[in-house]
Amino acid sequence: MTAITSETEFRQAIKGLEHDRQRVLAAKFITHVLDLCSDKRIADVVRIAADSNASDTELASALHTAREAAVDCHTRCGSEADWQEHAGYFVARAAIAAVTPESQLAGASAALQAAMSCRMAQTCQSIAAEEDRAVQEAQDQYRILSEYLAS
Repeated sequence: MTAITSETEFRQAIKGLEHDRQRVLAAKFITHVLDLCSDKRIADVVRIAADSNASDTELASALHTAREAAVDCHTRCGSEADWQEHAGYFVARAAIAAVTPESQLAGASAALQAAMSCRMAQTCQSIAAEEDRAVQEAQDQYRILSEYLAS
């Protein structure tokens, strides 16, 4: 197994994956931060995203659900900047990236978008908890990708 140890390697490895594999990888990234989102619908979306045999109908339904959850999470953030809710919003955004059809991504990478949203979720959580977890999240993602590529 080749270990991913830098952001450049991380991005290159993701870029080399087909869209369906990126979706499954995105689900793994989201699973790592899923506890930052209180909306239970996102867990269902992640379950579908993780299924390499998910049908287009299931994925379309999951995308609709993820979008609804993101709007609800964003609404709960409120004007007081509830960082816990912001974290949940970014987890929902990651779920949207995971189940968005390749044709709607405008050349972007589903797994990379999900990874960045997961990092944003950890950043929000870090603000709420007054501890820095963002750098550790990137390291955890490198490990998750390395393990995924080895499997």
